[in-house]
Amino acid sequence: MDSKIRYEIEFPINSSPQLLYQYISTPSGLSEWFADNVNSRGEFFTFIWDDSEEKARLCSKKTGEKVRFKWVDANNQDTDYYFELNILVDEITKDVSLMVVDFALEDEISEAKLLWENQISDLKHVIGSV
Repeated sequence: MDSKIRYEIEFPINSSPQLLYQYISTPSGLSEWFADNVNSRGEFFTFIWDDSEEKARLCSKKTGEKVRFKWVDANNQDTDYYFELNILVDEITKDVSLMVVDFALEDEISEAKLLWENQISDLKHVIGSV
């Protein structure tokens, strides 16, 4: 199996960090832009898109700043891959941006970034940051 490569992509977002955090850290917030539906049981989140379902564990969070979801296998064991959503605030301008850290196969990175661009576009629309 090919190993995936870590990549980062940053999106400026016109929002308060507190509001943005609600949309990246809760099942209801994530289901408004990230997946068709999101369910959680304890630290495990199930992300549902059309006919597919993926499970991840909320392995770390810093309130108001970032969340990291580690993908798990069918036995709820951590895989090597995760995605992280990190809220960045410029100290001088107070501009807010969202840093996405994710993994993709080398020949799928541009496609993966495009998918994130579409999802972040949905997020901006939901929070009125368009």
